[in-house]
Amino acid sequence: MDQQTPTETKGLFDSLKGLAASLVAIAYTRLDLLSTEMEEERERLTLLLIVMLIGLFLLGVGVILLTVLVVVAFWNNHRLLVLGCFSGAFLVAGMAAWWFVLHKLQIKPRWFASTLDELSKDRQQLRP
Repeated sequence: MDQQTPTETKGLFDSLKGLAASLVAIAYTRLDLLSTEMEEERERLTLLLIVMLIGLFLLGVGVILLTVLVVVAFWNNHRLLVLGCFSGAFLVAGMAAWWFVLHKLQIKPRWFASTLDELSKDRQQLRP
């Protein structure tokens, strides 16, 4: 009986050590996935912000030049009408853009969806 106790104790400690190693490996994998998702999201948002700012600047310059062109073309006859139409169009476009941004903010994707899905799978597997 004395000979079985050290073997059983060694087996129990080895099992606990293996369980701890498995838990650490699972936690490491999940944290690695989380950090990867955070990095991808940061890069995506940075790229979108840069492209959006460049696009807004170029569109703004183009709209101003187009407005000046049309006003100069109609300077003698209907300059106030042309300026009013362009102002109305800009206001409508601005409101549409504002609505689009609010809509996108309301339906934003869930952050860390892959990590949460993997953690949910882990939790389901660990339940009895």
